[in-house]
Amino acid sequence: MKDFREKLSLVPNKPGSYQMKNKDGVIIYVGKAKNLKNRLKSYFTGTQTGKTRLLVEDIDDFNYIVTSSELESLILEITLIKKYNPKYNILLKDDKTYPYIELTNEKYPTLKVVRNVKKKKDKTHLYGPYPNVNAARKTVNIINRIYPLRKCDKLKKDLCLYYHIHECLGYCKKQIPEEEITKMKKEIISFLKGDAEIITKKIEDEMLIASENLNYEKALELKNMLDDIKITLNKQKIDLNKDYNFDLVNYFKDKNFLSIEIFFIRDGLLFGRHNEIIQTITDTEEEVLEYLIKFYEKTSILPKELLIPENLDEELLKDYFNIKVSKPQKGRLKQLIDLAYENAKEQLEREEEILKNDDEKRLNAINELKELLHLDKVSRMESFDNSHLFGTFYVGGMVVFDDFLPLKDEYRKFKITSDAKDDISAMKEVLYRRYYKVLMEDLQKPDLIVMDGGKAQISVAKEIVTSLGLNIPIIGLVKDSKHHTSEIMTDNYEILKVDKSSNLFLFLTKIQDEVHRYAITYHRNIKSKGALSSLLDVIPGIGEQRKKELLRKFGSLKKMKEATLEELKEVLPEEVASNVYTYLKEI
Repeated sequence: MKDFREKLSLVPNKPGSYQMKNKDGVIIYVGKAKNLKNRLKSYFTGTQTGKTRLLVEDIDDFNYIVTSSELESLILEITLIKKYNPKYNILLKDDKTYPYIELTNEKYPTLKVVRNVKKKKDKTHLYGPYPNVNAARKTVNIINRIYPLRKCDKLKKDLCLYYHIHECLGYCKKQIPEEEITKMKKEIISFLKGDAEIITKKIEDEMLIASENLNYEKALELKNMLDDIKITLNKQKIDLNKDYNFDLVNYFKDKNFLSIEIFFIRDGLLFGRHNEIIQTITDTEEEVLEYLIKFYEKTSILPKELLIPENLDEELLKDYFNIKVSKPQKGRLKQLIDLAYENAKEQLEREEEILKNDDEKRLNAINELKELLHLDKVSRMESFDNSHLFGTFYVGGMVVFDDFLPLKDEYRKFKITSDAKDDISAMKEVLYRRYYKVLMEDLQKPDLIVMDGGKAQISVAKEIVTSLGLNIPIIGLVKDSKHHTSEIMTDNYEILKVDKSSNLFLFLTKIQDEVHRYAITYHRNIKSKGALSSLLDVIPGIGEQRKKELLRKFGSLKKMKEATLEELKEVLPEEVASNVYTYLKEI
């Protein structure tokens, strides 16, 4: 660790944001402080453990920006985090948003589960968030089963199956009274707000009719529906006023781990809860604040009110989010704050030992890899794989790991634009495009490139990296005759012996499995979705203009697949037409 005493002596006792850099000048952590001098000193005095120790060992320099207020320093901190995506700042478990149930505000409404709700909040009825997507889907299925809402995205030209099984009123052909639709909507909204009386009565009546008609299978299905509703409502039931709509936050910290618990209260019901355990770097309250800002950017819709424990900064949250923020001192709401604390504590106590063991295994694996390759630093690793359809139409995938943890926001997909006929030529294009971009846009270079293969894969990686004037170590994960990873090969083609039961071997295999999964899933998704645009994107020679021309001539993917090669040549050059014809016949 460098000696920063002289530089620290010049830091002012003022609020601001600070940025830690590694030896490559890359910003690896951004924080904020009421007092910059005290906060920065805290990193370099005393004994550090866990994630903080890793950070401090990685720091080669730091900068800071003084601000006029704590709110200004918070806004600056979040802006810099978004810009630089530092490796030691909080990473949420995934990039998925929580689902909502949407009742569309159309002439003929539909009910469905949605995630991206930012553009919809003024045009529709939204209920949620639902942390459990299965619960949301089950709720939608029950309502759609009971109420004959429109089921199709667009009105069809004729009556469909849903009409014939009495789950749609036939909006495409029938004239439906507006009052009937309004009545349905009111009952559905009432149910989604926690009043199950009307729907329960409808199911009970239908169940009785099914039993009288000796249709016991249908009666059992309806009974299961009733049971699902009762279980859901019992889980949501809390003793609150129905007008209460807020999120409630509390947390528990032990050593370097912080467990954050969020309750979602809607119309007096507990819609769900969210828990996440993170490793801390700095002041606990600062970490919770940063976490909440990232969390609510992900969840799309802010709550009307946020309830927080006593030691969080109420004014700062209120000013940043521009919503009501309060700290319950007594009564039922204070009891809920305490309950969130107990849940956070219980969750951490349950998982802490597993997290500690995983951290220790990762650190041991990193140290083993550094020693094996004689490198001072091995943190960021990038790995590549290709996928193809019957030996042609390649796509590529890149995954990024930092200290053996996946950085999913930095994964990248590649459509192979050249007419690649084998893995090597496809890999050449992917590697060149990746590291040309790293060079031109001054992106962060990896400490290590991990190739999924032996000498051939390493050779092509060396060729590309060297041609671009870069100096990045490369290893290959060599497979045996049974296609199992068996050895590690260096960029000098030296075989390194690694115990197959070691943490290092297991973590490298995890990277290999992940990049293979990512590449092949990309190709499968393109094929399974069947979207015309996505499918044609894979084919060399097809861009936006040619996609439009194909669509203009054939109208649909089905007709395009039925077209002869000669018909395709009417709108495409011969070689491109041949590619399209071959590809569409195979899918």
